[in-house]
Amino acid sequence: MPTTLDKVIYTARATTTGGREGSSRSDDGLLDVKLSPPKAMGGAGTATNPEQLFAAGYSACFMGAMKHVAGLKKIAVPAEATISAEVDIGPIPQGFGIAVRMTISLPGMDRAVAQDLVDTAHQVCPYSNATRGNIPVTLTIA
Repeated sequence: MPTTLDKVIYTARATTTGGREGSSRSDDGLLDVKLSPPKAMGGAGTATNPEQLFAAGYSACFMGAMKHVAGLKKIAVPAEATISAEVDIGPIPQGFGIAVRMTISLPGMDRAVAQDLVDTAHQVCPYSNATRGNIPVTLTIA
């Protein structure tokens, strides 16, 4: 059963034309990207693709979730923290599917504290909540 929102805080709006060989633009014009399939999928690889956008979105959202959780726990996320996301795409019986791997670097943070932060952020992050049980998501602390 899908989870319903208690209230809508923000709505992102974007329009795509041409699919993987087109463009996407947000209603405010801040996002305006050309799209091209990667060379590995037979494309020219001359522009971004949906998997790169998903990797950027998920990693940014996850960093936000970590900062939120850190604030609640009264700890600090290191200023040099990074998240490198990889989004795989490949065939599944129903068509195509994706899998996500994120490597999280929290320099100087105690390993147990870092693991607790990542585990809790994974419960809070909207992308994690949307993908849970639907696609493989692997989180690794570097």
